[in-house]
Amino acid sequence: MSEKNHDGKRAARQRLAVEREKQKASERRRRTLIVAVSVVCVLGLATVIGVYAANSGKKKSATPGPVVAPSGAQGKDSLAIPVGKDGARSRLTVWEDFRCPACQAFEAEYRPTIHELTDSGKLRIEYHLVRLIDGNLGGTGSLRAANAAACAQDAGKFRAYHDVLFENQPKETDDAYAGNDKLIELAGKVSGLKTPAFTQCVNKGTHDAWVDKSHQAFKAGGFSGTPTVLLNGKNIAEDRTMTPAKFKQMVESAAKG
Repeated sequence: MSEKNHDGKRAARQRLAVEREKQKASERRRRTLIVAVSVVCVLGLATVIGVYAANSGKKKSATPGPVVAPSGAQGKDSLAIPVGKDGARSRLTVWEDFRCPACQAFEAEYRPTIHELTDSGKLRIEYHLVRLIDGNLGGTGSLRAANAAACAQDAGKFRAYHDVLFENQPKETDDAYAGNDKLIELAGKVSGLKTPAFTQCVNKGTHDAWVDKSHQAFKAGGFSGTPTVLLNGKNIAEDRTMTPAKFKQMVESAAKG
């Protein structure tokens, strides 16, 4: 081998090594970001305990009325919105808040994989909607968005609208989702959702009490923050080694039996 060819191959190996290190560094930054953002969505934040305690009594009176579960809701007390086939071997339980940036980060990273697995019949999801950020930072955006998502479920458009809400999530401190007009406007991004029935459901807060009941179940479950993501009962949100590829492999392995 000529010295020139040898040097060329060595340079190529060096470039490949540098690229791999860049990819590893990018992955470490991504994980650090998700972990850092997740801290904001923890129920026990010391800086907001006083606010949460002060508001806890107000929430019950702020959302009076009967508990009306959205169409097709399942599970205990009909608090879960299902997506995917009943016969799927893997079940993903997701507790989410539409104002939570860590939830948005999870959705952005895992959504393509989740959609692929649910559409292929390998994964079934049970979504539980909570209003954690309302308690932490004040406001009603978590409640209003969750109610609107439940209204979308009534129309058979939950998954599409759920994704739109996370794609258009305002900054955590911006309670933009407290405005029903904003939520109705976003419904226009989902074909066939923006109807008089949906608008009335959003404006009346038809599912407000149901959202509150879901939030109480979240607290009773002892979960520390959002997103809480359980794959067949295992909390994968706490697994620092979890990636969409690893998640997909676990679900596909289960599907094969």
